[in-house]
Amino acid sequence: MRNRMVLMAAAAAMVLVGCGDGGSGPNTTTAPTTTGTFTDAPEGAPRDAMPKRGAPSNGAGVTVSDLRIGHHPGFDRVVYEFGGAGTPGWIVQYTEQAIEDGSGKVIDVAGRSILEVQITGSAYPFDSGVTPYSGPDPATDPSAPAVAGVYRTTVFEGTTQSFIGVNADRPNFAVSTLTNPTRLVIDIATA
Repeated sequence: MRNRMVLMAAAAAMVLVGCGDGGSGPNTTTAPTTTGTFTDAPEGAPRDAMPKRGAPSNGAGVTVSDLRIGHHPGFDRVVYEFGGAGTPGWIVQYTEQAIEDGSGKVIDVAGRSILEVQITGSAYPFDSGVTPYSGPDPATDPSAPAVAGVYRTTVFEGTTQSFIGVNADRPNFAVSTLTNPTRLVIDIATA
């Protein structure tokens, strides 16, 4: 009986370890789902500043329809909301300079660091039928001190490119997705 309990405890621990990111491999975790709200938070603060990648769903054709910035204890959050088909993929990583895909134009981004956000599985608005985000460029929120601004949401060859100006020297960040509606979430550590 005692051996069976030890084995069950070990199996449960392995399942829990398998559920975590552990800081290795692509970060394709999914945060808790909400329905059109901005109050959910991941478990713990972002753990590293390494590049993050996730693959889009087959046949994805999403368009950024909204962009939000908010503050939570220990991190600030940038949310890209989508309309269209499927779920996006992403490549999020720090870059030395913000260079616009297609044109090669250098974009002046405020802050000490720049996170480049590439959203794969993107579609032009005329293909997805979704009204694209048309808010401020850059988008800012004074209640989110880690984020200097979120710049551009332009689509080029199936990828939406955006830049996040960060007010610190390459802090840890995490990337996840939410559903109902489909969103890409980037959490940036503030401490």
